[in-house]
Amino acid sequence: MVRLQEIWDEIGILEEQRLERTNEVHKHIKGLLDLMIAEEEAHKPRLVKSIESCRKELSDLCSELQLPPFEDEEDGCTMLQMEKNYRTKLEVMKEHKRQRLEELKRLTAKDCELCDIMCTTPFSINKNSLPSLTQLEAYRAYLDELTKEKERRHLEFVSLKKEIALCMNDLEQQPETSFETDVMCEDDEAFCLSNDNMDALKLLLGQLKERKNEIQLHCSALRTKIQQLWERLQVPQEEREGFSEHMVKSKKKNIEALQIEFQRLEVLKIQSMKSVTEAIRAEIALLWERCFYSQEQCQAFVPYHEDNFTEELLNLHEAEVKALKKYYEDHKELFDGVTKWQENWSLYLELDKKANDPGRFNNRGGNLLKEEKQRSDLQKSLPKLEKILKAQIDLWEQEQGKEFLVGGQKFMEYVQKQWDEHQSEKEKEKLERQLKKTKQTQEDMLYGTTVRTPSKRRMAGNPTPVKLRKLNGTSTMSTPTSFLSSGFGGTMCQSSFQKPPLSTTKVCSLSPNWSECCLHDIILTINLKFLIITHLCGTTAALYS
Repeated sequence: MVRLQEIWDEIGILEEQRLERTNEVHKHIKGLLDLMIAEEEAHKPRLVKSIESCRKELSDLCSELQLPPFEDEEDGCTMLQMEKNYRTKLEVMKEHKRQRLEELKRLTAKDCELCDIMCTTPFSINKNSLPSLTQLEAYRAYLDELTKEKERRHLEFVSLKKEIALCMNDLEQQPETSFETDVMCEDDEAFCLSNDNMDALKLLLGQLKERKNEIQLHCSALRTKIQQLWERLQVPQEEREGFSEHMVKSKKKNIEALQIEFQRLEVLKIQSMKSVTEAIRAEIALLWERCFYSQEQCQAFVPYHEDNFTEELLNLHEAEVKALKKYYEDHKELFDGVTKWQENWSLYLELDKKANDPGRFNNRGGNLLKEEKQRSDLQKSLPKLEKILKAQIDLWEQEQGKEFLVGGQKFMEYVQKQWDEHQSEKEKEKLERQLKKTKQTQEDMLYGTTVRTPSKRRMAGNPTPVKLRKLNGTSTMSTPTSFLSSGFGGTMCQSSFQKPPLSTTKVCSLSPNWSECCLHDIILTINLKFLIITHLCGTTAALYS
């Protein structure tokens, strides 16, 4: 107002006009203040309304976010501060909501991707409402498990695809169905890893393996037949080696080559009927031996002895070989046990025979102790093996309902027969030795025996050996001879000392020790013959008892 007064003074405004203008100024100021007051008075309801709106929105968000209800903070706060706090909290709650919606969108997209790959049902969640933290956590856990399952199926798919490719390559087979084409030709990441597709993959692989196995079995059967025909037809080794490639692999070209070779050999077999049949007969004889057939069992196969070589006869022989092989394989464990017993038995007989050989004591290599220990071990192990085989055979006979025969008789009877024969043979040998010894002793008594005495040392000054002399053709052994005659029923036993040459008589008579040497020889001869007679009497008594 002072400034207005100064301006008015300078201009020269009259007093009346000044009053009017002053009133106008007051009116303008009052109107402005009234307007400001009105505006400020109108701002308060807006604050109240904003606070209420924020409070309501916060309450709704807490409910939507499934959080605890919002608590008012009116104590000590102005309306502006309260409104500011509400807006801040509202922004935070809206950010939480936005993040949850973004997480839900991300999880939903990942779920759709996995569902497309694995053909599974989407996770059960309401996409039109805001999910809770628990729901989001469950959704994430579900997708993590689904992702792991997808990775596992992918690895399994890659492995199955590799095996399928190998089988198809071995079978020289191309994809035939649309599914096989999808598996072999499409990208690995584009293949649908559904349960149905995985089951179909396993089924396809199983079919291919079964087909491959059938082909391998077929090839193996052809190879076995070809090998048999080669042996029977005596095909040269050079020709066999030229066919070696097809005897290993089992592809399509190998099967065709095997079939052609088999047909060729079959034709040769028919052309060489006799030689092939004889070769099969040799095989049958070997199988008879392995199966311990008796003579009666062998004779039961009548075609074996026919001479009219026809294809029918050949077929009968092949059927017999097949049956014998099956019989041998079915009871191989028992046959191996019996074979082991026979080998041990043969070794035992050989060692027992050596044990009765007097010449074995001349062995200086230490084999005597080894053989005796081995014989003792066999003598203990054979009954144990027989016991084990008896238990196995008894069980087999119960299961099969028939007897297990070895050489046409039961195994234990066969074993007992072997032991009995061995014992009889030992008794026979013992008796023969005793008879031989008795006979030799009687011959010695009738015709005389040569008694070899140890060489005597020469006396000093006696360069020639001491020899017996005979006076007037009569032996100096008359006394011991008469003694032996009277001691054995009057039978004469002539001395083994021969008449010395006449050239030595003079030398002996000149020796000062002649009587001592003769006496020593006479006493030694008497003792030896007395021992022979005593042994002979004891042996004879044992034989007749």
